[in-house]
Amino acid sequence: MKFLLAPWRWEFICKLAGKKSCVFCDALEKESKESLIFYRGEKFFGILNKYPYSTGHLMIVPYRHLDTPDLVSPEDSVEMWRLMNKSLKILKERFNPDGFNLGMNIGKTGGAGVAGHFHLHIVPRWQGDANFMAVTGDTKVLSYELGYVYDVLEEEFKR
Repeated sequence: MKFLLAPWRWEFICKLAGKKSCVFCDALEKESKESLIFYRGEKFFGILNKYPYSTGHLMIVPYRHLDTPDLVSPEDSVEMWRLMNKSLKILKERFNPDGFNLGMNIGKTGGAGVAGHFHLHIVPRWQGDANFMAVTGDTKVLSYELGYVYDVLEEEFKR
């Protein structure tokens, strides 16, 4: 059995413990750069993960506080798909990853850290990105800081 170790996420888990509000709904109330929302669409928005697994780890989130994607109409889900495709294109062009992980964890039992507000993760991956630093050194290596990644995504989505 293999394990995905992410010890740096402990800060995130501790902040969620006992929290009554939703991190995504709270983010919508703040300025875009402060909340890391790099794009605001009609029904969905793009936000950087504050505790990323890798450089460029972002999420696509509906404005509506919905716990599962099956509650979104097929017409509205087209926007989510377009935002996903545009995000992939920008990440490929600007950060040159070797691959991606795309996914949703639905419900607490399904592994969702924010169980009440579904979101799609886009995680860029590079050959060898799960190296000894994260596994044995309890250290995460990100090539770019969040502010730079935010600026790149915001600029590209304005085009």
